[in-house]
Amino acid sequence: MSHLFAPLTLRETTARNRIMVSPMCQYSSEEDGLATDWHMVHLGSRATGGAGIVMTEATAVSPEGRISPNDLGLWSDAHADALAPVTQFIRSQGAVPAIQLAHAGRKGSHAPPFEGGQGLQPDDGGWETLAPSGPYPRDDAPLAREMSADDIEEVKAQFVESAQLALDAGFDIAEVHSAHGYLLHEFLSPASNERDDEYGRSFENRVRLTREVTRAVREVWPDDKPLFVRISATDWLPDRDSWTLEDSVRLAPLLAADGADLIDVSAGGLHPDQQIPHTGPNYQVPFAERVGEVTDALIGAVGGITDAKQADALIRNGRAALAIIGREHLRDPYFALHAAEALGEEADWPKQYRRAV
Repeated sequence: MSHLFAPLTLRETTARNRIMVSPMCQYSSEEDGLATDWHMVHLGSRATGGAGIVMTEATAVSPEGRISPNDLGLWSDAHADALAPVTQFIRSQGAVPAIQLAHAGRKGSHAPPFEGGQGLQPDDGGWETLAPSGPYPRDDAPLAREMSADDIEEVKAQFVESAQLALDAGFDIAEVHSAHGYLLHEFLSPASNERDDEYGRSFENRVRLTREVTRAVREVWPDDKPLFVRISATDWLPDRDSWTLEDSVRLAPLLAADGADLIDVSAGGLHPDQQIPHTGPNYQVPFAERVGEVTDALIGAVGGITDAKQADALIRNGRAALAIIGREHLRDPYFALHAAEALGEEADWPKQYRRAV
């Protein structure tokens, strides 16, 4: 039997297999961060396609926490109501609905990439962004405002409120986004955090906000539902003081103690000068494997996972508990069903499609 199609139980939530649809920005909210028919079709088709866990894109906890004006958000009852049909459909197809809660920080206020990706000034529909300190290293980006103590408390409260709304919308898994150069990651890295208060300088201070948000979300997230945290294992900035794999190794057991059931290990995204030595199959999996050596939390791996046997080996060899697959799910919404067939498992195609199998 394959290991990829073994069920995964976290707390009292069970996924039918070890395949998760990675959070992937769609930039398709046409009005104030509300979910649309696109989200129903995009996320719903991956549930129909056999994935065990289907996670939304980075979902902003506040309007200024969006990457672009077209980002998905969750800061009001109206946002929860728009997402509720999506979670209901995902669950009806046998998958677990999950949501990634995020704040873009100084990477906010940009046009969607397929519209150029340029920074948007307030006169162009943009907004003032927030950051731990320092300017964002792009000439066209809005100048970020260094966060005050009150700003930090407000952001923590926004994550909590968004988690509560996620429950109302029907999600079973929440993930705190502390990767890819967004706000919480900006606090983690000395390359972007130059504060001299209790949220800056030392490792213990720089990880404080991610830990406080994780604990705060865990307090309102039900005991029977799992909590994930996504981190960038490294900034890929070897020539400057930055966040490194060894920092992630130090952070991982702390996050587990704070209530994280699974750590979703990615990398990079903080700075345009990052140096990625290579990409290809499993190129980030060694980071996940190393982090998994030091924590009781389960580990999810990402990066160049495109093949059924490759994903199965990842689980079989204990390198991760969850194969988190992004771009291959864009190419093939039915990746999990095709993977089951490739591994000799029974592929449970929707009854509406079985005459084509």
